[in-house]
Amino acid sequence: MEVQSVLIAIASMSGLGLIFSAGLSVAQKRFYVEEDKRIPLILEYLPGANCGGCGYPGCTNFADNLVNKSASINGCPVSDDDSIQELARILGIEVEKGEKLIARIMCQGGYSKTAVRGEYDGIRSCTAAMILGGSDRLCSNGCFGFGDCVTACPFDAIKMGEDGIPIVNVVKCTGCGKCVEACHREVIELHPEKHKLFIFCKNEDAPKDARKVCIAACVGCGICVRAVEEGQINMENNLARIDYQNYGQEAIVPTEKCPTKAINIIDDNVGQA
Repeated sequence: MEVQSVLIAIASMSGLGLIFSAGLSVAQKRFYVEEDKRIPLILEYLPGANCGGCGYPGCTNFADNLVNKSASINGCPVSDDDSIQELARILGIEVEKGEKLIARIMCQGGYSKTAVRGEYDGIRSCTAAMILGGSDRLCSNGCFGFGDCVTACPFDAIKMGEDGIPIVNVVKCTGCGKCVEACHREVIELHPEKHKLFIFCKNEDAPKDARKVCIAACVGCGICVRAVEEGQINMENNLARIDYQNYGQEAIVPTEKCPTKAINIIDDNVGQA
């Protein structure tokens, strides 16, 4: 009797398996959506890093949205102009060339320039330091120095310098923005390659307090503001800010009198990661 029960159970399961298989086969044929033949062609010109910089889960999803016209052809920050032109050719559209974006570190407050409160004994992560109330550096607006941006970069374009400040390799940097997302203090910004002049500080403390925590901090003296035409550099919350739409001399330092050298030109030939 037991053998008969086992055989009946096996037969029942086999029958159910056949029914489900047939149902899946019918469903597959009925609901099958043919992949657009342009998608694999598009994928050849995408980086394949699935970094998410385009706002989609991965390159395949971005390609699918491209052919469905729900994504911008310039949506992939990693693609260079040549790749974008090839995508335009595949999609049968015209597109203007854009300018490469590069991650810039808006802080000079490494260990040789910033004051410290003591030895940090927590998890060496910017995220952990943010939750715990800060790192060993006293500047509450500067780089934590634990390298979450390095970990976040899918292109190995950032490394930590000896002084505890990230260094960007402009050749490897694709402008994907992952490092910007990883920086809790907004020390990292994406800028067009033509931008060379920067205020390397994010400290909005009163001048006296800013100078106490970092010798490279902007102290809000306004010398740089007065050295240029009105509107080119503005002072907001004790911090000088460049208006790049009005400032047309990106590679010229407007004044040599900045007491902390917070305003300066970046040299992409020096300090690459």
